[in-house]
Parts: sequence; C-alpha cells; structure tokens
Amino acid sequence: MSRREPFEIAGRKIAAGTRATVEIPVSVLSDHTPMSLSAHVIHGRRPGPTVFVSAAIHGDEIIGVEIIRRLIRTPQLRSIAGTLICIPVVNTYGFISHSRYLPDRRDLNRSFPGAASGSLAARLANIFMTEIVERCDAGIDLHSAAQNRTNLPQIRVDTGVPQALDLAREFASPVIVHSTLRDGSLRAAAQSRDIPVLVYESGEALRFDEMALRMGVKGILRVLRKLNLVRADKGLKSKLVSEMSKKSTWLRAPMGGVLRMYRSVGQHVEAGELIGVLSDPLGEADVEIPSPVAGLIIGRTMLPIVNEGDAVCHVAEIIHRHNDEPLAQFDDMLGSDSFFDEDEII
Repeated sequence: MSRREPFEIAGRKIAAGTRATVEIPVSVLSDHTPMSLSAHVIHGRRPGPTVFVSAAIHGDEIIGVEIIRRLIRTPQLRSIAGTLICIPVVNTYGFISHSRYLPDRRDLNRSFPGAASGSLAARLANIFMTEIVERCDAGIDLHSAAQNRTNLPQIRVDTGVPQALDLAREFASPVIVHSTLRDGSLRAAAQSRDIPVLVYESGEALRFDEMALRMGVKGILRVLRKLNLVRADKGLKSKLVSEMSKKSTWLRAPMGGVLRMYRSVGQHVEAGELIGVLSDPLGEADVEIPSPVAGLIIGRTMLPIVNEGDAVCHVAEIIHRHNDEPLAQFDDMLGSDSFFDEDEII
C-alpha cells in the first residue's frame, strides 16, 4: 500500500501516521501580541475523510474545550483513516475575556463565511472557513447555553439535510432538535459548500458538566466511526435512540420576581403542567407558569431572580418519544465501566 501524502496546513506538513499542533496566524493585538488559531491535526496512515471538531466559537462556551482535550487522548484515535482537525478555541479573544463575543462586540457565529478584508469577526471567520472548513467533509461544532442558562445535551441540525440527520442520529444525544440554517452561522456557510455540520449543545457557559462532557466525547467518536475514521466499537455502543423535535418554545416570565422551578432539563411535561411559580419578594403575589405544550425540557434559566419577559424554560415538542426520562439511560451508562474508561479522563 502506497504511503499517504502529508497533510498541509498553514505552511506545515503533517506526515501520515503522525499528529501535530499547528498555529494558524489570525491577527496582532494593539500591543503587538500575536493571536493564532491552534489546530491539532491527526493524519492517519490510511485514506479516509477529513473531519473537524471545533469549540468556543462563543468564547464563554468552554465545555467543548474540555471535550476536545479528552477526545484527542482517547485510544480510538491512535490509528485512524483520514484526517481529524481539532480546534478547541476558535474565538481566542472571547475565551481569554470570558465573553461570548469578539472585541468588536460581534458574534462570530453570525459572521460566516467572512471576508479577508472585513471586520475582525469577518477576518477570523474567513480564516476558519478557508484553513479548516473547506478542507473537510464534515464537522462537529461544540456549544453550551449562554451564561446563567443550561441546556440538556442535544444535537441541533437541519433535519432536511439527510447526511447531517444520519450523523445526528449516530451521535445518540437525548434529543435531536431541528434548527434551520441561519444566515451568518458556521452551519449555514459550511452547508452551502455541501459540508454537513452538527452542533452539540450542552451545559452552561463558563461551567463544566461531567455527564455532558462524557456524552460529547462518546457522541463524537460514534460519528467518527460512522464516517469510517475510527474502527473501534468498544465503549461506543449506545442504548439510546434520540428523541426528535421539529419545534421548540421558550416560556417567558409574565412578571418580574423570584422564580421557583418545579421541573428541570431532561423531564417531560404535559400541556398545562406547572413548570414554576413567580413571586414578589414578600410572597404576596404568585403567578404560575404552565407549559403551553407537551414536550421535553431542553433548557432553563439558572437564575432565581428574573425580569418580566426573561426566558425561563425551553420546551421541545417531541415527535417520537421513547422513554419517560431521557437522562435515566445515561445515568446507567455513567455507572458502567463500558461507557468511559477512567484513564481517558485525563
């Protein structure tokens, strides 16, 4: 068998059967500190697809950073077919400052595909598209909820894209949520080039959640197996069939006050079921918050103090419901040695 050609990126050549971390120049700060995009490239000896896994496009959504750190140390990646590019921190500026945004207050995930001569956000988006995305056949982008909110682990995907939906099912998260492609997003820019991208949403900004971390690593490995990058089946089997949602609704606070939540992420609710109660600080006025639809709670606020109109709870209407508690099966897996080897949590 002839040896594969090296993988070239940012002027570096990574030989087949090796891995390397490459620094892709992005910009220079006002004090002339250079900023770069760190990409860890694993170039397999055998031919296969090229896939990227990215995190921290929103700088405060750090759970994906830890998922990638664990991912690149898993034994399944010791011998792969194709090429895997892992970018743990796309928005370095926001990551350093614990901010969702770039210094120009732009949202990087509304700036794709970008432009080489545009704003800072546009330039970074352009670099990421040309140096990473356009080299790939598929991608997985890791996110969390915004600050002071939390998300049930879920895959966001345009269910009208068959290849993306197949990969979403393979990931085996508790729920797959239909999400239309939005102008300026990484998903939309990649799909316009026929590159399917999954978005994994889990946990909250600036926090780690062990269950969500483990689900993320195993889900990515299952997708890589589906794409034939990895062969190993050990520890990757999932008993879960993801529930499917085509529509979701945010419940908003009808008044300002102190919030007491009676339901949390991962629980099913019926239409009219009580989600929580808002009270004034003295408890003289109570307003109930019922769910307007039957569904699965996939997100909620973590703040007990809310203003009128604040998003309180995110309910996904379920097309196919497989069990009463989606997280129960994952709880069983977390207690199983087959789900995750302890030496992988490095």
